[in-house]
Amino acid sequence: MKRLKKIILIAVVAFYLPICQAELTIEITEGITNGVHVAVVPFASQAAPVDVSSVVNADLARSGYFQMLNQQAMPARPVTADAIRFPDWQAINQNYLVIGQLNGDRGQYSIQFQLFDVASGGQLLGYRMTSSAADLRRTAHHISDLIFEKLTGKKGVFSGRIAYITTTTNGNKRYHQLQIADADGFKPQTIASSPEPIMSPTWSPDGRRMAYVSFERKTAAIYEQTLATGQRNKIAEFPGINGAPAWSPDGTRLALTLSKDGSPDIYVLNLATRSLTKLTKSYAIDTEPAWSPDGSQIVFTSDRGGKPQLYIISSQGGQEKRLTFSGGYNARASFSPDGKSIAMVHGNGNDYRIAVMDMATHAIDVLTNGPADESPSFAPNGSMILYASKKGGSAFLSAVSIDGKMQQKLAFNNGGVREPAWAP
Repeated sequence: MKRLKKIILIAVVAFYLPICQAELTIEITEGITNGVHVAVVPFASQAAPVDVSSVVNADLARSGYFQMLNQQAMPARPVTADAIRFPDWQAINQNYLVIGQLNGDRGQYSIQFQLFDVASGGQLLGYRMTSSAADLRRTAHHISDLIFEKLTGKKGVFSGRIAYITTTTNGNKRYHQLQIADADGFKPQTIASSPEPIMSPTWSPDGRRMAYVSFERKTAAIYEQTLATGQRNKIAEFPGINGAPAWSPDGTRLALTLSKDGSPDIYVLNLATRSLTKLTKSYAIDTEPAWSPDGSQIVFTSDRGGKPQLYIISSQGGQEKRLTFSGGYNARASFSPDGKSIAMVHGNGNDYRIAVMDMATHAIDVLTNGPADESPSFAPNGSMILYASKKGGSAFLSAVSIDGKMQQKLAFNNGGVREPAWAP
């Protein structure tokens, strides 16, 4: 009960301030044994502000699917197809080879890359694209996405962004920042900053806005903010709790937790008309709504059965149905993009781990080791789950594949980091 009450006290203060540009460093803690061998040869280029081939190499290595070849072990550094001697790469057991070239003129770059099957010598991919100097890292991530999808059959997520909350201390003062960054932790940008706690950012479906809760006026209020401009609008400031905003898949509504009528319940707010629909009516704590991908249902956390468990209800209202029965604590649901599974915080005693429940069978698969894992968020391709964790007094982010075989640790270089949210 105490943990659930703590969850509903969700706060964020939104000031568009360029402070504390904190970066994340990513460490692969577990990966696929005997991953596919890939060599990314340094691209031929003139002076460029970004080493595109190094970004591609780091992206593919971070995925956990591949074993990347160190540059020092390369038998040659070809930049054209004619220069490749495939027997040399076969001799060192490489499966795939990536080569490329960069040509720049007045801040614009032409980038060409090719992906080859070393065994057959055949080309699997070949692209030519243009990029400004400012967008070179984004272009490199796009190349990684293309290669990843070709080799795995799954969409890449290297071009995506993540949001997270950082907490730093300066003397006796503590600061909380809502930040967004590339999926690899680069190019962090502070969206909101406050000495008051900041929690639970949520992306709009188009990735252009975020909704959050602010206690800047010493009472809770929900805001939505346009990321490009920093402009924000107040969505809700009712007496009591205003928390846990969640966008509908079409971006027209927000599910909220409000206690204006007494106990915390789930409401749906129409953003165009500002009309409210009350979905749950319980004396218990109902919070943490999460929409199904088709927008027809909402899963939420409730302690109406005595302990926090997940329940589901039509987004139009109706009878709630309990989803989880295994474990003493199940909360903070996050739907997979295909709607076939739900990530959650699964707890027993004081041990909290990230688990996935199959929506068809309700079978639960525990993915992480705990003991203080929380805030799961699915990657847009459904292959990974980003979450927050604490160990030894340190707060950091981690990512785990939905089969539990690949794990990453994302460490903040100054202070703690929590409340991750993967952009659509």
